[in-house]
Amino acid sequence: MSTAGTQDRRRGRAAVGPIVALAATLLGGCPGQDESDPDEGGDPDPVAEVGLDARVSNTSCLAGPRPLDTPLVRLGDALAVSASDPVALLQAPGDADRWFVVEQRGRVLRYEPGAGSAAFADLRQSAGGPVRNGGEMGLLGMAFHPGYADNRFVFLSYTGAPIDPGTGAPTSYVVRYTANPDGASLDTSSALEIIRVTQTDTNHNGGHIAFGDDGLLYIGLGDGGGSGDPGDDAQDVDNLLGAMLRIDVDIAEGAPRPYAIPADNPFAGGDCTGASGCPEIYAWGLRNPWRWSFDRDTGDLWLGDVGQGRFEEIDRVRRGGNYGWRCFEGEAPFNENGCAGGASFEPPLLAYAQDPGGHCAVVGGYVYRGTAIPELAGSYLYGDYCSGQVWRLSGDAEAPAAEPLLEAGSGITAFGEGHDRELYVIGPSNGIFPLLPGAAPAGGGAPVRLSDSGCVRADAPALPAPGLVPYALNAPFWSDGAAKERWVALPDEGAIDIAADGDWSFPVGTVLMKHFRLGGALVETRLFMRHDDGEWAGYSYEWDADGRDATRVDGGRTRLVQGRNWRYPSAGECLRCHTEAAGRSLGLETAQMNRPFDYPAPGRRAWQLSTFDALGLFSAPLGGAPDSHPRLADPADATGDRAARARAYLHVNCAQCHRPDGPTPVDIDFRFATALADMQVCRVAPTRGDVGLVDPRRLAPGEPERSEMLERMRRRDAVGMPPLASASADSAGVTLIGSWIAALQACR
Repeated sequence: MSTAGTQDRRRGRAAVGPIVALAATLLGGCPGQDESDPDEGGDPDPVAEVGLDARVSNTSCLAGPRPLDTPLVRLGDALAVSASDPVALLQAPGDADRWFVVEQRGRVLRYEPGAGSAAFADLRQSAGGPVRNGGEMGLLGMAFHPGYADNRFVFLSYTGAPIDPGTGAPTSYVVRYTANPDGASLDTSSALEIIRVTQTDTNHNGGHIAFGDDGLLYIGLGDGGGSGDPGDDAQDVDNLLGAMLRIDVDIAEGAPRPYAIPADNPFAGGDCTGASGCPEIYAWGLRNPWRWSFDRDTGDLWLGDVGQGRFEEIDRVRRGGNYGWRCFEGEAPFNENGCAGGASFEPPLLAYAQDPGGHCAVVGGYVYRGTAIPELAGSYLYGDYCSGQVWRLSGDAEAPAAEPLLEAGSGITAFGEGHDRELYVIGPSNGIFPLLPGAAPAGGGAPVRLSDSGCVRADAPALPAPGLVPYALNAPFWSDGAAKERWVALPDEGAIDIAADGDWSFPVGTVLMKHFRLGGALVETRLFMRHDDGEWAGYSYEWDADGRDATRVDGGRTRLVQGRNWRYPSAGECLRCHTEAAGRSLGLETAQMNRPFDYPAPGRRAWQLSTFDALGLFSAPLGGAPDSHPRLADPADATGDRAARARAYLHVNCAQCHRPDGPTPVDIDFRFATALADMQVCRVAPTRGDVGLVDPRRLAPGEPERSEMLERMRRRDAVGMPPLASASADSAGVTLIGSWIAALQACR
């Protein structure tokens, strides 16, 4: 939601002056036409001193109280189950009154609300059972046969003997048991071994199991353990490690083995020898698929794959897919020795970075199909073991966006789903917590309908209300090719402070409004408000199909608009772009606003700075002609200085995060006033993955093909930049930055 720029924390009147540190080469001439903003042209020269005659009173478009910071979701009270190291929660088919809790140490508890819990099965070694527990080993999965009501079949996945005496590596088993007729306990003497797999180390066992809509049993196995998959097991389809298996357990008694191979498995005719592949494999290239699930509505298989040391990833697993490990970790190359150059790897839907003391192990969850929290409908929820963070992945299934939901507490081990399709968070402090809707906001914020906001005409919401001042920018933010119209609404008697570096600061009550058009049609309007407590908040409105009004979007969503994915950002996403380091509001700064503008009424072309100054919108007179103030170059003006255009592009599209005190974990500074030698990019080796380049640098002068920053601009995957607010790369921007890098000869 790029609109205006300054520091929120500035409360007093700031000094007025030009940007003293701006290099002369960064100041462009009269801006040319911008492809995504047709109104932003610099020719012909202005014909009037000011564009508006007087300041119109603004009594309707004002930011009032900020809505209470109420979360979308919260954790309810823990279930009355005293569990130790719970790793799964499920219900039997046709029985919504009982829950089953799987403990990693080797027990399964049966829980009935109001009646407490009791042991359903005890397979602990100490109780004479087969489960060997410790570290990542233990009882790891449970699945009820779809026909459980009739056959009472229960499948358990665990590690047990034999144990390799040298490495301590266990053997992984999937075993079928039969529950007693009343369903109160498991007959442990009924064990029928379905499959066993020898591990190579004590970790990365995977172990989750579930039946798909096809009635087949799916089994997730890790790469066997160790660091970096030393045996390259995940890429070897002639063993079962590092793979998702799929088998048919409904076979006639007396068959040569206790399962059959589905005819459409990728290697259905193989025998795990030579290059034929193992017939049980459904997909491979996985490191440690700890938890995964099927979407109740679509049948899609969603999986969280635990990373090595840099990235955690979310995958949607398809039959025959190779998900890249150990060749790749997330999208980043990991160890490509022996990796086939022509191999086709499935990229993750999302990869997020690990960080010391924070995110360290993804925990796959479920696509929410419940009714208690309608805002989550269709979103994939997942968590992280170390940070205790729960996210939702929403929007288009091919390019989803991640949004944090809540801090559940460290130790998340799994999620559970009931027959009512509501979800549970498992593990923090050994508890099992229902996911509930957050408390309702107590007023404030922005209204549901744009026509009720006071910022537009109620009878014609596409038009601004009286008192809003239109403006345009020299260097607009890339918004997937959308044309934009912008307005600022100040409270009466309110004024803009200008800091010594040219940043603009707005009074409490200010509203910044922006229309987005695709093919001339309105698709979104955003309001960015500075509320009465001095804090900013963003609100997105989706236009109705008839173009008569727009409705506020809560929680964010992605829609297919005119054949392209369009993201309506959540409030959290707005503030991720409108960073505190950049002053929350972006774009409205002296060098950006120093340009002519065609004022539709009274039909004049005039300089914006002169107009704002004449209207008394500044807290102190700006003074001086426009050419006495700095002016940012237009990146789209092919006649302008290439370096100035490139630096302006980076300032607008990247510097809100990449600057001192910014939210990124790297020390890059893309502000246009920062000398190239001080930006921490020139000839600096990447520290967050090299995106597959040979001998990469963040910026390699004269060598675009080695420049990480350019490669990230080209991509819209887990390592692409920007990481949100864009579903398609800016080809003109990529060309500009690439040509600028190619022309550089030194870091100055």
